[in-house]
Amino acid sequence: MPNWGGGNKCGACSRTVYHAEEVQCDGRSFHRCCFLCMVCRKNLDSTTVAIHDAEVYCKSCYGKKYGPKGYGYGQGAGTLNMDRGERLGIKPETPSLHRPTTSPNTSKFAQKFGGAEKCSRCGDSVYAAEKVIGAGKPWHKNCFRCAKCGKSLESTTLTEKEGEIYCKGCYAKNFGPKGFGYGQGAGALVHAQ
Repeated sequence: MPNWGGGNKCGACSRTVYHAEEVQCDGRSFHRCCFLCMVCRKNLDSTTVAIHDAEVYCKSCYGKKYGPKGYGYGQGAGTLNMDRGERLGIKPETPSLHRPTTSPNTSKFAQKFGGAEKCSRCGDSVYAAEKVIGAGKPWHKNCFRCAKCGKSLESTTLTEKEGEIYCKGCYAKNFGPKGFGYGQGAGALVHAQ
């Protein structure tokens, strides 16, 4: 049977939508008066609509229901909005209880000694916030110093010999070549013992 004068079915009320009152969104047709947010029932348009599965929301309700939660996701710079949309009928998700992980620590040091990695200088546990890697081993930031002079090291000033770390100057003095032409400046001579 032909469809004389009929149109598509409304995505909200399932009645026929005629061309003069049709709003299209995500491949579906709506009556202009049915194109409302699923939560707050505000009228929507192409700039305020947010779609989740087959449901349409205003951007504000969509953000409260499906957006990120927590610090830093407020309404402006430096604000924290604790509104979860309960007054609009959005049920807050119950947070899952924290359960400690049962997966083993896969680092070589943790597998060998158990627990957190150990600092190569002092032997105490090194945690992620204070860890520096040098010569393939973990160090506390405060322990990441030259073994000879105690100068603080960086990746560009680090040299390594037999598992110990040195500044470039101490390494050159202690392990570098000795004799004529290898001094600290032009024409210097270092006596090797």
